[in-house]
Amino acid sequence: MIENSTIAAISTAQGNGAIAIIRLSGSESFAICDKIFKSKLGKKISEQKANTIHFGEIVNGNKIIDEVLISVFKSPQSYTGEDSIEISCHGSEFIQQQILNILINNGAKLANPGEYTQRAFFNGKMDLSQAEGVADLIASNSVASHKIAINQMRGGFSNEISDLRNKLLKFVSLIELELDFGEEEVEFADRTELNKLVFNIKNKIEILIKSFEYGNAIKNGVPVAIIGEPNVGKSTLLNILLNDDKAIVSDIAGTTRDAIEDNTIINGINFRFIDTAGIRETTDTIENLGIKKTFDKIAKAEIILLLIDASTTKEKEVLSQINSIKQRISDNQNLIITFNQIDKVSDYNQINISDLTSVNISAKENINIDILKKVLSKNYKSLDENNIVISNVRHLQALENINSALERAYNGLQSDLPSDLIAMDIRESIHFLGEISGDISTDEILGNIFKNFCIGK
Repeated sequence: MIENSTIAAISTAQGNGAIAIIRLSGSESFAICDKIFKSKLGKKISEQKANTIHFGEIVNGNKIIDEVLISVFKSPQSYTGEDSIEISCHGSEFIQQQILNILINNGAKLANPGEYTQRAFFNGKMDLSQAEGVADLIASNSVASHKIAINQMRGGFSNEISDLRNKLLKFVSLIELELDFGEEEVEFADRTELNKLVFNIKNKIEILIKSFEYGNAIKNGVPVAIIGEPNVGKSTLLNILLNDDKAIVSDIAGTTRDAIEDNTIINGINFRFIDTAGIRETTDTIENLGIKKTFDKIAKAEIILLLIDASTTKEKEVLSQINSIKQRISDNQNLIITFNQIDKVSDYNQINISDLTSVNISAKENINIDILKKVLSKNYKSLDENNIVISNVRHLQALENINSALERAYNGLQSDLPSDLIAMDIRESIHFLGEISGDISTDEILGNIFKNFCIGK
């Protein structure tokens, strides 16, 4: 449980800036503020209305530290659900530290990472998955990751979980009521309805589980493996996509011995491009290790860019490369055939591969790179995108546990197992649904979640 203390922290990023914000939350917030704030109009913060802003000076004894604005938030209508203050001061690191030290010297305690959001959770301002959405929102680095985080923070995922949990609670309560009247052989829970409910909820859980692959890719970057034979321009393409000299470019075949990767945003989607070792037959032990890593990266990629030298590769060789790669990928992976170095061909006629997506480019001369970027975005956006997408490993593990429990309950209903055994499995699924929302939580779970927050949030 949270301590009955008033906490303070700098909430803006470290460093100098135009302004900075220092937050104070807890029952003594107004009293502490009155000790160090001198309003230009002689007002006491403790006597002011909620949601008002006041101009004045932060002082340490007779010494003026800074001119500031004080924003007043009263319980329960604040982020944490407690009396809270936000001090907007000038962005000097020296000033920020001076004000923070004065607050602590007058009774505040330095906040732990995520303690403001943790208090919001304990005070019923949000559930646990919404709190995790706050952290994801702060860390979002693309349009897609922002959309997932804002949906989670606003309760989209929470509402779905709460609805499923309430439906199961209703039925398990009826089953357990039957157990109290066991000798009378009464039936309060309609088995047909329960069977249908468990089946439908299990389907919804499986959809959420499947969405993790999409959500995790958005959160950490959609993995795109750039593959092909040596010296077809893979490193050149990586550098131009990243707008950086990330990989060594050389005419010597086999230069790339290890996978090189980095992220960039294209059309609001975070892509993680991976430049791999060229695929060929070789007796070089080190190069073979690199080629083995290439196949590992292919297996984990969402999108595979097969780069082919349009100026030298014959149709038979192209089809052979494509067939070889197709044998190593699944139906869920997108293969894009990328014909490179078209600047070296005066009259280029693309080889007939009508069943696959293909693009003609010159990485060296920056020809059609914008078209390739559009194809990448289109190919990823065309993947299955659910309204509610999960990107949190903790949620995935809980959902998998829920799915297992519901599977046992469903099979038990088909086999006419005793009600008490079915109730146990449904209760287990309810437990894990509660772990997601925070209705059921432990200090260990909470500690692992909030330790990853920044101080001041």
